[in-house]
Amino acid sequence: MPQHALAARIGRVGVWHGGLGRVPAAVARQAAAEIEQLGYGALWFGETPATESMSQAALLLAATERITVATGIANIWVRDASATHTAAQTLAEAYDGRFLLGLGASHAPIVGARGHTFAKPLAAMREYLAAMDAAPYAGPVADPPPARVLAALGPKMLELARDRTAGAHPYFVTPEHTARAREILGTGPLLAPEQAVLLESDPATARSLAREHHTRLYLQLPNYTGNLRRLGFGDEDFADGGSDRLVDAIVAWGDADTIRRRVQEHHDAGADHVAVQPLATDRGLGLEQLRELAPVLVES
Repeated sequence: MPQHALAARIGRVGVWHGGLGRVPAAVARQAAAEIEQLGYGALWFGETPATESMSQAALLLAATERITVATGIANIWVRDASATHTAAQTLAEAYDGRFLLGLGASHAPIVGARGHTFAKPLAAMREYLAAMDAAPYAGPVADPPPARVLAALGPKMLELARDRTAGAHPYFVTPEHTARAREILGTGPLLAPEQAVLLESDPATARSLAREHHTRLYLQLPNYTGNLRRLGFGDEDFADGGSDRLVDAIVAWGDADTIRRRVQEHHDAGADHVAVQPLATDRGLGLEQLRELAPVLVES
């Protein structure tokens, strides 16, 4: 699928949701259907110990009719390239091209827990893409074939995304990173960053919730802190769940219009699509935030 067609298919704003694999399937199906009804263009989800990405994608695709379902990301250490290639072809053909394959090299602690060695992730991704391209497949072929994007943060992975895939899906980033990513990708490839959001206007409350439900976890992963260092953050910003400056840069908090402006900053910096992640601070799914945000984020 040409990159411009992919951007048109998924629209300017989608949803990134990490909780759909931690609830019963019936609840996940209902949530996916509502996100589609609200008008968001894509539904992204992560792969965790609670979520196998290909079966989860099938569940969400079966529960919806129009929205694109995207892995954000499918971990390349979880299944071999041939299995991923077959699964992507199967899902894209079965659901009218609504499946988008996001691939990532994951993180050392996660990879190590699976019994693998996290070494040279760029080379591992390059080899994985080549193996996917060479993998045999005898089933029905989707038309257009399933697109794939990479969870790219650094310059070399962004270059690989530009040269070998339809684009990039950066996570835990700022509009400044989006601008740098667009410069590396050029004008053609899809750029679809994730943006955490929180409808809370009290600064102390918002930052506390953001640390508890988002930044504290991800600041334990060197891939993310390394990327933030390239953006001018340092050790003092990574302590205790993140400095105010870092939390404010990573999590868009405030009223709906404040969040709309942050999403627009990503678009102004070169994003084709922004996947908003509602921070579910009540152990729910954050659907109430998506309902409130839809009127200002979703194109009519």
